[in-house]
Amino acid sequence: MRARTRTARKALVLAAVATLGAGLLAGCADDGGNEGPKGSSSEDGKGKTKITLGLFGTMGFKEAGLYAEYEKLNPNIKIAETVIERNENYYPALLNHLTTNSGLQDVQAIEVANISEVTATQANRFQDMSKVSGVNKSNWLDWKWAQATNKENKTIGLGTDVGPMAICYRTDLFQQAGLPTDPAEVGKLWAGDWNKFLDTGRKYKAKAPSGTFFMDSPGGLLNAVLSSEKEKFYDSAGEVIYKTNPAVKAGFDLTAKAAQEGLVQAQTQFQPAWDQTIANSKFATVACPPWMLGTLKGKSKPDSFGKWAVAVAPKSGNWGGSFLGVPSSGKNVKEAEKLVAWLTAPEQQAKLFKVQGSFPSAPSAYTMPEVTGATNEMTGSANIGTIFAEAAKAAPVQVIGPKDQIIQQGLSDNGVILVTKGKSPKEAWDTATKTIDNNLDK
Repeated sequence: MRARTRTARKALVLAAVATLGAGLLAGCADDGGNEGPKGSSSEDGKGKTKITLGLFGTMGFKEAGLYAEYEKLNPNIKIAETVIERNENYYPALLNHLTTNSGLQDVQAIEVANISEVTATQANRFQDMSKVSGVNKSNWLDWKWAQATNKENKTIGLGTDVGPMAICYRTDLFQQAGLPTDPAEVGKLWAGDWNKFLDTGRKYKAKAPSGTFFMDSPGGLLNAVLSSEKEKFYDSAGEVIYKTNPAVKAGFDLTAKAAQEGLVQAQTQFQPAWDQTIANSKFATVACPPWMLGTLKGKSKPDSFGKWAVAVAPKSGNWGGSFLGVPSSGKNVKEAEKLVAWLTAPEQQAKLFKVQGSFPSAPSAYTMPEVTGATNEMTGSANIGTIFAEAAKAAPVQVIGPKDQIIQQGLSDNGVILVTKGKSPKEAWDTATKTIDNNLDK
């Protein structure tokens, strides 16, 4: 997400940690049968009420069969989605539609990295979903609900998925490097401390298979470390504190050390060259919310299937997640509210995880068989649902500011990556902070 807009320093809410969301990174082709804003008429030409959704990436509702199920339950309803592949293109257009109060779909998705800004500045454009029949705050993780709730206690969107952080690792590469491969034993290697994670990386490097690195990228490591902190880029008063927050500098320095020692690849995540390192099995670990398994699957060669495993991260964090909101200007507000309440109910969230890997933000889904019995092609028969569930429940409540993604990207793409190219940690930090401040219009 590279949208550059003027920052509102006071605009934020208390919420769970998150940075770049999965929706930004997942590819998705627009459904040829979908229509844009002009397709928002209340009738579909066959006497049915057509509800339109504006989404980004692959959110999975259609792929998991949820639209078809809802239409069967409600024969008078027809659902159509418009998908923009990348959130960096979707979000500026959404802001423009909200500002002009025109061109909005009946339902609009909001990525977690943008929810603070939308909640603080555009709440008047949305329905209060807390007042919708059947919606119960207790169905969501406390921190997920708080993300979309403003200081007037208006909730502008209902949470879909979350991205509880784990570590995915290659069992074959670990075995070749003389490290344990059982998830419980691997988790013990670095339990409670990211410095222990680097210690494990040093052990891996000592006997690493030729041409491989311990971790995929410096940006991935930095993101994981910072996602496990309670306070990151903003304080509770809405002030930007990333340069003075010792946790941010400590995370940057830890990542820079990993880069200096050759524990991370000189790669930027989600770029073609990074994709190729997945295909060629060039790294042993990656910070791994559930949706990352889908990324690994999409970029891996078949001989990698079943060779990955999931272990508990050194500290719990969250990466990714979205919301569905109902603009008040929509043509089918009440029907849209009903659809959103149904799509985000625990039962549907569990179904979505089973098919798409989008992890529920509804704790009651964590005991459903779709979650407790979850397996994945990349990890074989291992049950991964429990690890992600525990991480979701333990994720810290964190202040998220309106420009978190600009700061995160600056620290990664204009910061720690430079250490892999020969810059000193100080030079990398200075370059990153200068870039970020310029983008924040300071």
